[in-house]
Amino acid sequence: MINKIKGSIAEAVADLHDGAAIMISGFGDAGSPHELIQAVIDHGATDLTIISNNAGSGETGIAALLKANRIRKVICTFPRMAASHHFEARYRAGDVELELVPQGNLAARIQAAGSGLGAVYTPTGYGTLLAEGKETREIDGRNYVLEYPIHADFALIKAQAGDRWGNLVYRKAARNFGPIMAMAARTTIVQVAELRELGELDPETIVTPGIFVNRLVQVTPRSAAAAAA
Repeated sequence: MINKIKGSIAEAVADLHDGAAIMISGFGDAGSPHELIQAVIDHGATDLTIISNNAGSGETGIAALLKANRIRKVICTFPRMAASHHFEARYRAGDVELELVPQGNLAARIQAAGSGLGAVYTPTGYGTLLAEGKETREIDGRNYVLEYPIHADFALIKAQAGDRWGNLVYRKAARNFGPIMAMAARTTIVQVAELRELGELDPETIVTPGIFVNRLVQVTPRSAAAAAA
């Protein structure tokens, strides 16, 4: 019997290792798996590479990982946001390496990894510092930059609901990077607000099929509050 549900957040991240590359879903707070990120901090893994849309803000999520000095490198589009003081402090101190990637390129490179593509040509970044040292090509009169896939050891994703096979549905804009990150990581770990019985999820609404999910754990508002206490 396939059952990917774990009994606790700690169990879900138990095999995370030092030096891991971790994709983290979210666009700002929308779709950000704060409880899974806190579990990574509690676990103790360090020297991490984080692939995400941003580098965190405030005191929770990726910002908390930075504050705990667990991150070696950040690959993201928006490293500086309101209250992104932990990233800025670590970066200025030379503690964190940054790879800046335009948002469309970030999505395309993650999609390339999940789709098994060797690389993609994109016009974004051509003629800028971001294209220095990279292969370029003219195709049908337009200039492109060759960008390589971004793979990860783990993906931490937040979804609205899932079943024991790992099928997932998302809530509106919280969907963002979750589906493509689930495809691009060797191990995909998901926190869901709702656990459904097999057959309860309408197949037409399932965005991430269970084949791309390795583990999921239910995180309700009550359990999240208890974990923070």
